[in-house]
Amino acid sequence: MVSNTQAGYTKIIVLRRFSLSPFSARNIVAKKNLFVKRKKGIIEKKEEKQICSEMGTAMIIPKNAAFIIRTLEEHGYEAYVVGGCVRDMVLGREPGDWDITTSARPMQVKALFRRTIDTGIQHGTVTVMLGDEGYEVTTYRTDGEYEDHRHPREVLYTPDLKEDLERRDFTINAMAYHPERGMIDLFDGSGDLKRRCIRCVGNPERRFEEDALRMLRGIRFAAQLEFDVEEQTMRAIADKAPTLVNVSAERIRTELTKLLVSDGCDRLLLLAETGLSCYFLPELDVMLATQQQNPHHCFDVGRHSIKVIQYVNDVYRKDTAAFSQKEHVMLVYAALLHDVAKPDCKSVDEEGIDHFYGHPEHGETKAKQILRRLKFDNDTVSTVSRLIRYHDRRHANCLVNGMYSTKGKKGMRRLINEMGKSAMPLLFCLQQADLRAQSAYKKEEKLQKLAAAKRCYSEIIEAGDAVTIQELAVDGSDLIEMGVSPGPQIGEILRKLLEHVLANPQNNTKYKLIELARRWIEKDG
Repeated sequence: MVSNTQAGYTKIIVLRRFSLSPFSARNIVAKKNLFVKRKKGIIEKKEEKQICSEMGTAMIIPKNAAFIIRTLEEHGYEAYVVGGCVRDMVLGREPGDWDITTSARPMQVKALFRRTIDTGIQHGTVTVMLGDEGYEVTTYRTDGEYEDHRHPREVLYTPDLKEDLERRDFTINAMAYHPERGMIDLFDGSGDLKRRCIRCVGNPERRFEEDALRMLRGIRFAAQLEFDVEEQTMRAIADKAPTLVNVSAERIRTELTKLLVSDGCDRLLLLAETGLSCYFLPELDVMLATQQQNPHHCFDVGRHSIKVIQYVNDVYRKDTAAFSQKEHVMLVYAALLHDVAKPDCKSVDEEGIDHFYGHPEHGETKAKQILRRLKFDNDTVSTVSRLIRYHDRRHANCLVNGMYSTKGKKGMRRLINEMGKSAMPLLFCLQQADLRAQSAYKKEEKLQKLAAAKRCYSEIIEAGDAVTIQELAVDGSDLIEMGVSPGPQIGEILRKLLEHVLANPQNNTKYKLIELARRWIEKDG
């Protein structure tokens, strides 16, 4: 074992060998000395990759986490990093959080560190603050009987690491690691990582009976890691799916969101296959059962929507600066639900062609209901539903006879007004993803029209054309100076002025708008 320090991290190189017992010979870290060359104090990437492939896994632990483990052990307690951070280290990913499990009781942990927060002390968890960073430290525990398919009736502390690990959900999350003793892998989590498999610790039906959210978490992990769900675990999910009704909408929303923004978002299909979706998103089942016998489409409604989600994620991965994380979430839900009303709006003509007239407008209403059911904030509900309402806008006048045209600018200004400037890039992204997920029929033509619409939008923004009442050259105070009494009439006049300016942006001057308002007032008497 070689230990190095790099940018606040303790680096341990270990062989990729994992034990069935913390006391077995297989758990001993390789004795072979490894030397990592440094260049200007930084480990060269090429050499680090070579070591990982030839000798094992580079286990990188933050200095603060190592300090917490060392402090606990100096006072006679055991301590390991555990769970998702170990999984991510084995996979060569940078962990987002570092959790520590210990034989020390919560009050004993609190006594050893100057700054702690009782984040979950009723469950044995104390957050140790070192600088601005927090590390969750949890006492070895076993869970008593679960009373609601979600929460244990009581938490029992144990001195045995094995008992703590065997209560966890999936094998890949039940590994512990120590900087000196190496990996503790009692349930072959490392093997499941190699097999790219999501498998429960112990009896899967018992795990899901204890906590119904684990079923959704399992499919979410499969999506994030692009793994498969082990057969017995899949059967148990299908069997225990009805218990998901015990889980709050907020918890379901969190897991569903993580699934949708994942590279493996096509695992959404597993929700339907296991029957989970019918307890929180039955619309997905209906979408998957709705065929689209139409030259524009090559998938059923559900699979088309999943393809749209994938394309949205592709855009975000390539340019994370294009949208915020919240906007990314809005986009994947708009992609998921943009055709949610198609099953309700489906009709078949005399030639056997399917049509879905009015589905964007009906979809807006339906999406609002679904998003509120999932307890989304008002801003997300409003933005996503508007994206759905306008996702099928054709932009026909922006491209005439294959050539860019300014004829569509009036309609584009109106669309910007209705959508809002900030949402327009989201709409274009959704529309492009929607087109990419369609058949080849007229696809190139439709993409050209969308490109012309984007150009039209850019020219409007660059010109500074007014698209809202706030951007008019006059306001309510100007109308009051003209003699208009404060009240609803002012709002009505401003709305009429905006309608005029949307069609005639060159007239957005104070003089012209005042004169126009005066003529209207005189005409109305």
